[in-house]
Amino acid sequence: MRQLVFLGTPAPAAVVLEALIKAGHPIHHVVTRPDARRGRGGSTSHSPVKVVALAHGLTVVHDLSLIEQMDNGSALGIVVAYGRIIPERILRIVPMINVHFSLLPRWRGAAPVERAILAGDTETGVCIMDVEPTLDTGAVYGTARMPITETVTADELTNELAALGSSLLVDLLDHELPAPTPQQGEATYAHKLSVDEFVIDWHKAARVISQEVRALPMYTHISNKRLKILEIEITPEVAGHVATGSVSSECLVATGDLMIRLVRVQPEGKPAMAAGDWRRGLQGAEPILGTVTE
Repeated sequence: MRQLVFLGTPAPAAVVLEALIKAGHPIHHVVTRPDARRGRGGSTSHSPVKVVALAHGLTVVHDLSLIEQMDNGSALGIVVAYGRIIPERILRIVPMINVHFSLLPRWRGAAPVERAILAGDTETGVCIMDVEPTLDTGAVYGTARMPITETVTADELTNELAALGSSLLVDLLDHELPAPTPQQGEATYAHKLSVDEFVIDWHKAARVISQEVRALPMYTHISNKRLKILEIEITPEVAGHVATGSVSSECLVATGDLMIRLVRVQPEGKPAMAAGDWRRGLQGAEPILGTVTE
């Protein structure tokens, strides 16, 4: 088997690394982002990929220095959400392939899973492609497809794609890589997510709000405090003349067209809870979400 160099950082990449190790593919070393603050508190922690690599006794580095010391053509790089562009000089030393969570050329870029859900796509998948100095433009060695259901969240879909991509990658590496196929069709770009996108506009259609809640860490305001909206259900009930953003005692919220039901929320400074428990703790007949007073 050809020796591999693995480049990746987050949990989905760790899933792929575990699959390669389990399948018996030799890993020369692992490149991941430096230890960083993850979660609350001031202490730093390893990336998920580093945790897996160290558990299996693999060499871990935070830069490309070991790759620069390798013999040209002696290894193959596997890139999964590494988080940085690979310089062309490195690719001349070690050719690399990337596990990308979309059906290229749709959703090249940083946030393919979230953008697919936000766009209302009904299908996505995984592509194994050549790494080029340009962003996600390489020819494709293999593709696996899967549907996007109307209830799946970005985290759930990412986990499913990581498993699908692991299987596809191992299968490809168990044989000689086929000749890659150039990407065909119109390219779309999954731009990096912005915090400005995380605020719910209750005037939007219920379907759009549902896609946002499933894809992003959405929140709204009530009494000048943030309320994270973790899970909702769309109802067939038309909002009609109900004030947009108003919350009934049954946790129904009026949107731009239909009523949605809050299922799980997280008030500022508190743990996640059932929306009914949160609503019972409010005072007033029908408070309005999305308003901030001076």
